[in-house]
Amino acid sequence: MGEAVQSEMVVKRDLRAVAEVRTFVRLVVGGWEVDDFVPCLIASELVTNALRYATKSDDEVIFRIGRTDRGVVWVEVQDSVCVMPRIVSADVNGESGRGLFVVEQYTRCWGARPLAGDAGKVVFAVLDS
Repeated sequence: MGEAVQSEMVVKRDLRAVAEVRTFVRLVVGGWEVDDFVPCLIASELVTNALRYATKSDDEVIFRIGRTDRGVVWVEVQDSVCVMPRIVSADVNGESGRGLFVVEQYTRCWGARPLAGDAGKVVFAVLDS
């Protein structure tokens, strides 16, 4: 049985860094011979949410992507805010508010877990194999 693998990057506090995260995802999953569309989409949504809603100006956002020994790909984003994410009803004409709905539709499961000591949370998603 093989070992699970994981890669991680610290994300700059700038929404333009989301493109860098997608490049990182493509490099990682390319080595696994996995299609990058869904991992890039999910990473974009989770990192964008963390940068927009879940960090203070001097806090880090950490992105991780991994693959289990059975080939299941997962992504997670760690931030410094303890408020747990939730799916909201988006306004028909609104330009935002659909990210977690997209995550739910394209993943096996997703969720969030608090970090010890009120240090923030990790939002994760497990992708279909």
